[in-house]
Amino acid sequence: MTQPHLPADAPALPPPPAAPAVQGQGHGRPKQPPLTRVWRGRSDDPRWARPAFLGLLLVVALAYLWNLSASGYANSFYSAAVQAGSQSWKAMFFGSLDSANAITVDKPPASLWPMALSVRIFGLSSWAILVPQVLMGVATAGVLYAAVRRRFSAAAGLLTVAVFALTPVAALMFRFNNPDALLALLMTVTVYCVLRGMENGRTKWLVWAGVAVGLAFLAKTLQAFLILPPLAVLYAVFAPGRPLKRIGQLLLSGLTMVVAGGWWVAVVELWPASSRPYIGGSQNNSFLELTFGYNGLGRINGEETGSVGGGGGGMGGGSQWGETGIDRMFNSEIGSQISWLLPAALLLLVAGVVVTWKARRTDTARAAFLAWGGSLVMTMVVFSFMAGIFHQYYTVALAPYAAALVGMGASVLWEERARFTASAALGVTVAVTAVWSYVLLNRTPDYVPWLRWVILVGGVAAGLGIAVAGRLNRQLALGAAGVGLVAALAGPTAYTISTLDTGHSGSIVTAGPAGASTMGGRGGGPGGGEGGMRGGGMQPPGQGGQGQQAGGMGQPPTGGMPGQNQGQGQNQGTGNGKQQGGTGTLPGGTGTMPGGAGMGERGFAGGMSGGGMGGLLNGAQVNAKAKALVEKNADDYTWAAAAIGSQNAASYQLSTGKPVMAIGGFNGSDPSPTLAQFKSYVEDGKIHYFIGGGMGGMGGGSGSASKIQSWVEKNYTKVTVGSATFYDLTQPKS
Repeated sequence: MTQPHLPADAPALPPPPAAPAVQGQGHGRPKQPPLTRVWRGRSDDPRWARPAFLGLLLVVALAYLWNLSASGYANSFYSAAVQAGSQSWKAMFFGSLDSANAITVDKPPASLWPMALSVRIFGLSSWAILVPQVLMGVATAGVLYAAVRRRFSAAAGLLTVAVFALTPVAALMFRFNNPDALLALLMTVTVYCVLRGMENGRTKWLVWAGVAVGLAFLAKTLQAFLILPPLAVLYAVFAPGRPLKRIGQLLLSGLTMVVAGGWWVAVVELWPASSRPYIGGSQNNSFLELTFGYNGLGRINGEETGSVGGGGGGMGGGSQWGETGIDRMFNSEIGSQISWLLPAALLLLVAGVVVTWKARRTDTARAAFLAWGGSLVMTMVVFSFMAGIFHQYYTVALAPYAAALVGMGASVLWEERARFTASAALGVTVAVTAVWSYVLLNRTPDYVPWLRWVILVGGVAAGLGIAVAGRLNRQLALGAAGVGLVAALAGPTAYTISTLDTGHSGSIVTAGPAGASTMGGRGGGPGGGEGGMRGGGMQPPGQGGQGQQAGGMGQPPTGGMPGQNQGQGQNQGTGNGKQQGGTGTLPGGTGTMPGGAGMGERGFAGGMSGGGMGGLLNGAQVNAKAKALVEKNADDYTWAAAAIGSQNAASYQLSTGKPVMAIGGFNGSDPSPTLAQFKSYVEDGKIHYFIGGGMGGMGGGSGSASKIQSWVEKNYTKVTVGSATFYDLTQPKS
């Protein structure tokens, strides 16, 4: 049962009572049948609470499923690994990019497993790949509600779900096939388990928290550990039980985490390297090196050997990944993705801690504010100052934390509105949120131009009304609160609708309308910030992409190899999305890529079409003739073809269904295979074609890809199919 929130100096109340006992025990209430409990909820819930919650989850699910196939294969890099995993259990276990197990993705494979199982069951399609991500979004919303509802009102839980689902970057990433969806779900589960453990000090909840973090590590390595310091300190200081017991529980939780995440690492490190795929993203075929280097400290200090640009980042305020600093989450690069209610979340965090400050040490309401708030602040600080690779969509990790703080904080201050300090704090929060929404909407002045003024006027007026809510009758107070809620959510709702109505593909995607997010760094800003890196992803046969993120492409894109802006394949695109400031036109479509001249998002020349940067970010455009060539006698070879860079290889693999070797991994900079290994594969008749036109290796790696390309060009005859270049490795030059 939810406790009322008293002034800070009021005596602490006992913890919420336990669930009703089975008939004949305790209070003598009959136990609800399972189906009744699902629909009715807890016996002390209002009758409307559980139906409203289930209805809201259904709305979230339907909204996130809307127009899902417009994204096609989304990020072809991960889709190719999903396809490979659906064909080979070994490839699924390691996260290989192809079913012949040449090289893995540059992340651990846990996020690929649900999608690979889905494709194995339902066949390869956009829906089979992306529906598991949608279900993770719905599950995250459910866990958030459960966490907030245990200590606060049902209305607080519903508001939390609404804020989370209407965060633009959440609507983007829970409909996309990157690892961030699973990571956000597991981080939410972690906080939930810690809070359950703090209710009664039961060890099992700390153990489950450790399991969740370990699995999160297998989704996106060290990012899973960002929230551990605040949660560990919180439990050690405020959990019930003796200090030694609490420390022992934390140590056991840590051990569980190591086992849950370390078993796969141990298998990979102990498995003979000659009989497993190369660890993509590493320079020494080591997952530990990948974890602590490219995906670890390199993300903090910018020294990422093998990344685009070869490292060299710094902490001095900016890099090719955008400006760093305390305001990074609010600037023109990131703000539109996540920051709509971040000011509100931070203000309500302070308010919640103040209200519960003098409660007893084990107070669960204060623990909830500190758990969600500590997770938010810790992750924000790291994101704000990391100098290495950083993309806007990483901020989806903040969405659950911010949503919980908004739901809990608004509920607490509303219950305390009879006190002027509480109602004034809530009113200021609403007004600040409206002003910030105005600022964000003003960055896209041509997008629903009237909306920002309505939000500003309505939000400020509602804030004033809420500030004096304690002196108003209930109807007027509720009216002011309703207007304030609409004003606070209108901006992110508009951007979320734009996100849901648009297909997204490629390696770098952003939420909201065109121009909502501009990447700074070298040559950043509108027209040069993104350098044509958004569009160019693949569409499964018979599915059409649309809108600015899909680069204006329709059905399977035409035109042959990346880096070229022509080609007349059989399936011309029909999309009409246009990016700002671009001059490079996508093949097979009418959309225009952003960037023009200047430097692109990864610090290279913008205005490139097709795959962008030689197919590094968005892959190749495979026409029918090229597809037929790669498929010819493909079953006679281990790899139907080989291409430099994972996106290039993924495009042909997804188009043909045959394994294609990704030389050099994602960036073409991994030393796999070496020139000697590649020659051996060719001599043994394991590779049919070499696909030309790749980037030849980038980012300070070993240069194996460039050596292989030069050797092939020197010794094998070039064959042009449309605008694509192939070398038949079974036909050396005479």
